[in-house]
Amino acid sequence: MGFGKLFQKGWSKKTVVAAATAATFALSGCAASTAVDQEEKKETSTGDTVKVGVLHSLSGTMALSEVSLRDAELMAIKEINDAGGVLGKKIEPVVEDGASDWPTFAEKAKKLLQKDQVATIFGGWTSASRKAMLPVVEQNKGLLWYPVQYEGMESSPNIFYTGATTNQQIVPAVSWLLQNKGKKFFLIGSDYVFPRTANKIIKAQLKAEGGTLLGEEYTPLGHTDYGTLISKIKEARPDVIFNTLNGDSNVAFFKQLKDAGLTSKDVTVMSVSIAEEEIRGIGPEILAGHLAVWNYFQTTDTPENQKFVDSYKKAYGQERVTDDPIEAAYFAVYLWAEAVKKAGSFDVEKVKAAADGIEFKAPGGTVKIDGATQHTWKTVRIGEIQKDGQFKEIWNSGKAIQPDPYLKGYTWGKNLN
Repeated sequence: MGFGKLFQKGWSKKTVVAAATAATFALSGCAASTAVDQEEKKETSTGDTVKVGVLHSLSGTMALSEVSLRDAELMAIKEINDAGGVLGKKIEPVVEDGASDWPTFAEKAKKLLQKDQVATIFGGWTSASRKAMLPVVEQNKGLLWYPVQYEGMESSPNIFYTGATTNQQIVPAVSWLLQNKGKKFFLIGSDYVFPRTANKIIKAQLKAEGGTLLGEEYTPLGHTDYGTLISKIKEARPDVIFNTLNGDSNVAFFKQLKDAGLTSKDVTVMSVSIAEEEIRGIGPEILAGHLAVWNYFQTTDTPENQKFVDSYKKAYGQERVTDDPIEAAYFAVYLWAEAVKKAGSFDVEKVKAAADGIEFKAPGGTVKIDGATQHTWKTVRIGEIQKDGQFKEIWNSGKAIQPDPYLKGYTWGKNLN
C-alpha cells in the first residue's frame, strides 16, 4: 500500500512519517546507525554507510504528488545497495517530511545537513520549497538534487536540476499549441513563484510568436472553489487553457470544469503538473482528452522503462503508476552515485566537478548532466490523456534538448533576465 493511501485512511502525519522511516530502512536493508556527536563527526560517511537526505511532502496538499518521489528515490537507493553500494558503502537514507510548508523544507534541510551530515539531499517539488532550501544548501555547502520541472531563471552551484527547465517543457509546448490548437490563451496557476514566473515567460513568448492573452488568474495552493474562474474562462472563450495549478487544486479545477460542461472537445487544457500519479488521483474519466507536456511518460517505449515500471509496481503495488517527476527523482540518485564514483569521494565540491558530462540510461532515454548549468539534457514529449489513465504521445522533440534555464537562446527571452 502506498503512503498516500495511508493518509486517505486517516493515519496521522506522525504515524505515516514513522511508517515511512521504517519502510526506508526495510527497503535499504540498512540498520539504524549509532548517533554521532555533530562536533566529532567530520565526514559525510562513517563505517560502512553514507547518509543521504530524502525530503518531500509526506503530508499536506502536495503529498498527492510528492510521496511517490520519496518512493522512487528509496527504490533507486535499494537497487544501488543491492549492487554493492557506492565506493564500498551502503547508502543510508534519512527521510524527512516537508509537510507542504516552505519554512519546514528549510528547517528540515538544515537538520539533514548540520545534524545528520548527509552527503546530499534529494527533495522538493514546488519551486517555493526549492527556493526555501536553496540558501540553506548554499550556506552549509551542501548538495540538493531537485527532480521537478520548474520555471528556470536559476542555476545554483549547490543544486542539480533533473526536472525540465522552461526550454525543455513550457516553451516548446506553447509553440506547438500555437501551431496546432489556436492563438487565444487563458493562463491559470497556483499563486507562488513557479506559475507566476512561467506565465511571465509564456506572455513574452505569445507576444513574440503571434498569440493572444485573454486572461491570467491565480489561486492559493489548496484552493477548491473554481466556479468564478470557470465563468471567466467560458466568457473569454479561449482556444487553450495553459494550466500551472499544483497539488489538490487540480482535482477541484478539472472536476468543476467538466461539471460546467467544458470538456477537451470544447477547449484544450495543457498542463505542466498533471502526470500519471495526478491522473490516478483525479480520475482519467475527468481528464481524458486533455494534454500535458513532460519528458517522460509511463508509456515511453525503452527497455530501461519496462524494467523500471515493472520494478516500481513490484515494490509498491500493481495499482501504482510511474510519471515524469518519479523518473527524474529515480535517476537523480543514479547520477549522484555515478558522480561520486567518478570523483572517488563523497565531498560535495569533488562530486560537482566530476558530474559534468555524466550520462545515464534513464527509463525515458539517456540523460546527461550539463556542467555549466547543473541541469540535464532531456527529450520533450506532449501527451494526450487516455481513458486508461495513461498518455498517448502525440509529439516529441526527436532528440534531447540542451538546458537553457535563462532562455539565452531566444531573442524574446533576453528581456526576462
